[in-house]
Amino acid sequence: MEDAYARSVSEVLDFFEVDSTKGLTDTQVSQHARLYGKNVLPEGERTPFWKLVFKQFDDLLVKILIAAAVVSFVLALINGETGLTAFLEPSVILLILAANAAVGVITETNAEKALEELRAYQADIATVLRNGCFSILPATELVPGDVVEVSVGSKIPADMRMIEMLSDQLRVDQAILTGESSSVEKDLESTIATNAVYQDKTNILFSGTVVVAGRARAVVIGVGANTAMGNIRDSMLQTDDEVTPLKKKLDEFGTFLAKVIAGICVLVWIVNIGHFRDPSHGGFLRGAIHYFKIAVALAVAAIPEGLPAVVTTCLALGTKRMARLNAIVRSLPSVETLGCTTVICSDKTGTLTTNMMSVSKICVVNYVQHGPAVAEFGVSGTTYAPEGFIFDSSGIQLEFPAQLPCLLHIAMCSALCNESLLQYNPDKGNYEKIGESTEVALRVLAEKVGLPGFDSMPYALNMLSKHERASYCNHYWENQFKKVSVLEFSRDRKMMSVLCSHKQMEIMFSKGAPESIISRCTNILCNSDGSTVPLTATLRTELESRFHSFAGKETLRCLALALKIMPNGQQILTIDDEKELTFIGLVGMLDPPREEVRNAMLSCMTAGIRVIVVTGDNKSTAESVCRKIGAFDHLVDFVGCSYTAAEFEELPAMQQTVALQRLALFTRVEPSHKRMLVEALQNQNEVVAMTGDGVNDAPALKKADIGIAMGSGTAVAKSASDMVLADDNFATIVAAVAEGRAIYNNTKQFIRYMISSNIGEVVCIFVAAVLGIPDTLAPVQLLWVNLVTDGLPATAIGFNKQDSDVMKAKPRKVGEAVVTGWLFFRYLVIGAYVGLATVAGFIWWFVYAETGPKLPYAELMNFDTCSTRETTYPCSIFEDRHPSTVSMTVLVVVEMFNALNNLSENQSLLVIPPWSNLWLVASIILTMLFHILILYVPPLSTLFSVTPLSWAEWTVILYLSCPVIIIDEILKFFSRNSYGIRFNFRFRRFDALPKKELRDK
Repeated sequence: MEDAYARSVSEVLDFFEVDSTKGLTDTQVSQHARLYGKNVLPEGERTPFWKLVFKQFDDLLVKILIAAAVVSFVLALINGETGLTAFLEPSVILLILAANAAVGVITETNAEKALEELRAYQADIATVLRNGCFSILPATELVPGDVVEVSVGSKIPADMRMIEMLSDQLRVDQAILTGESSSVEKDLESTIATNAVYQDKTNILFSGTVVVAGRARAVVIGVGANTAMGNIRDSMLQTDDEVTPLKKKLDEFGTFLAKVIAGICVLVWIVNIGHFRDPSHGGFLRGAIHYFKIAVALAVAAIPEGLPAVVTTCLALGTKRMARLNAIVRSLPSVETLGCTTVICSDKTGTLTTNMMSVSKICVVNYVQHGPAVAEFGVSGTTYAPEGFIFDSSGIQLEFPAQLPCLLHIAMCSALCNESLLQYNPDKGNYEKIGESTEVALRVLAEKVGLPGFDSMPYALNMLSKHERASYCNHYWENQFKKVSVLEFSRDRKMMSVLCSHKQMEIMFSKGAPESIISRCTNILCNSDGSTVPLTATLRTELESRFHSFAGKETLRCLALALKIMPNGQQILTIDDEKELTFIGLVGMLDPPREEVRNAMLSCMTAGIRVIVVTGDNKSTAESVCRKIGAFDHLVDFVGCSYTAAEFEELPAMQQTVALQRLALFTRVEPSHKRMLVEALQNQNEVVAMTGDGVNDAPALKKADIGIAMGSGTAVAKSASDMVLADDNFATIVAAVAEGRAIYNNTKQFIRYMISSNIGEVVCIFVAAVLGIPDTLAPVQLLWVNLVTDGLPATAIGFNKQDSDVMKAKPRKVGEAVVTGWLFFRYLVIGAYVGLATVAGFIWWFVYAETGPKLPYAELMNFDTCSTRETTYPCSIFEDRHPSTVSMTVLVVVEMFNALNNLSENQSLLVIPPWSNLWLVASIILTMLFHILILYVPPLSTLFSVTPLSWAEWTVILYLSCPVIIIDEILKFFSRNSYGIRFNFRFRRFDALPKKELRDK
């Protein structure tokens, strides 16, 4: 029944044909079960494991690598190769791909846990009226029309319409749906609100929420998927995971690289068609296969096999640094996404505020001799910890607050007229509440006031253990006054009273809504001397004025406190006793903003990140909190920047688009609105981070580019998120954004390093093929260079230090290519030099080396006809391992020098020296040790087709490698000066990564 909240009790009962005094009959239960289904959340269709595995290989570069591995293996078999040499290259490639696939499968499996966690919020049992009798049944057996009784502590088993109140009031904690900490009072009246949200449906009990006060009966109107919890599940199922900006750019880069690789491979094969018939190949077909193998080697050289592993490693390093900042990353790619976040949609309660009600203002009557004088006191402390001080109106701290009569009696009333508990949790290291937030705030106030008669108060309290300190003063008052009778809070009276006995004297303490308490008061307690005087009309007006100021301008939640001396021996309280009260004081409380939030929000503005506060709270309260945070001081008013969900939905489409660009506060929201907001912002090409803690937030967290759950939040929210804030603090998000930007900068640096290195390998093979000289590098040697010598320095580049101005730059555009324009030109130049130096080392050994054959260059170019001609040298010289060892070593050493170039994009090595990143220095040393190991240890040198080198050969290698630093220093100089800017403009027209629309909607 969709609109049960707008129908009367009788209409709802008639709809389900149920008698509220007898419940459903067994026949009706069977009919309704067939008609409406079972009261369980249906299991979503899980992605089969094999599909998850295959999904990880759905990438163009990965497919090319798999093809290269298969072709390499087949060609090895055709050539008669057996053993380790035939399997080495394809095996290593497949191992890398398997490792990357494993990481992807684990990440996607975690995402599906959110739906499983949702089941934990379903009730297990329910007290149901059937056939005129109450019985306790499994909640799964409920059907629409069932009459259910709920009481304090009950978990609501299905969506239900209230039909009968069995106590003065019923309050429900529905924070998992609305995110708001305060419990909601329920009633029987139908709702007439249009576009009603959960907060407006005060006659509906929602599945999974918990009763915190009272007792009532309700009729089931929705079960299973047709509940508020079911709607959240459906929304999560409809949400596809967003691909991160870095993943998109790497995918585009892969597509671009694949086209280039295909083109060059075909070109190399076509260029050498004339050599297919060379006698050295043994026939046209074998010649074609030989040059096809070279093309495959070229593909292996062009693809940075280690790129996925290095990206994963760099992101993992970032997650460790974030964990130290209290940001626990659940999804590695989200680390980088933070760096380009343009909008943060932040929950108000618990993120911008402490989610702990706290008394901040006290109002009492000081004296009345010379006209009414109302005194105000401020209270410090923003958590449930009994730590804080009381200040007078001039800001001076009160040394002994309990010596003032009104403050003393406020402490008494707060401790006694109270049904909550405050305790210390040693496991979490914080103070926790049991009961209503407002009542716990009063208990904390009693602790801050302290006890009378001790000069050492309140400092003596600091000597207590935290467990004792939690309620020491409250326990003192509870021991001094014995509770005799309690008159519970009711909606019509809007107050609560408790009768206490103290030294043969009976006193009634009352607390409640200020308008209810003040109207029942005839006297006031004076704070100056403790005297009781009549409450005059003038003084009553003054108190009401202060109350309206607290509640209106300062949006504080106000309670008034009063007492009354009762006749000796009275044991029972009645409503008639709640009159002729003595007014004690007025307290104003709020969910206070976190102290560090203001600076964090200002950092966001500096960094070009917009913050939108999203809350289920009402508009005026939320606007007041935003003012207190201080982050919206730049706004003259909230007109055009603050909307309720209903107001926003009523706007025409064009106005919604304009409103989104100015939106700063979004109130009275429910789950569907949060998800709608995320989608609307993403349609405007914004990168959205969404925070949340309740079950209601899960769909939006899943939909956002990066979902951020609170550490104190629900398991569902955490499972649907990419990141969890251990301290629930907005400031932690800002620190994480800075870390995300630094990680992206480092990621960009090592991607450029690997690209320039791979360009060098491609140039090496391509030039050798065009010149017609022997193969400079064997495929297994290329694989070694790509994995070990490229991988270690590239990973170490991830340790480059964060720039000091990382949060002063605007967010990078999500369409920004990893390598574009002038930078691509720079790395083409570097790559070309790397390739040419490698070929030069190969030719040098044949033509000029003292230990080489000193062949004429023409002979080297005609090596393939050696067996058919008379030569002064043996043809076996072309099988010598020295030349390929020299070229491979040149490639390794030149890439080590190139790694130093990537300490900074534009800064010279004279400004940022190598020792600024000791990890990089260590990785270069380790890489060279590995390389020397394979050169000089026989089994390894045989495996990689290399041989030991002489000192003379090492000298030439260093001469060929060093110039790469000089070349890049010149290019960096141009980048830092106007020439670089001019070149940047010139080359910006053709991006290395083709631009395309980021979001395919």
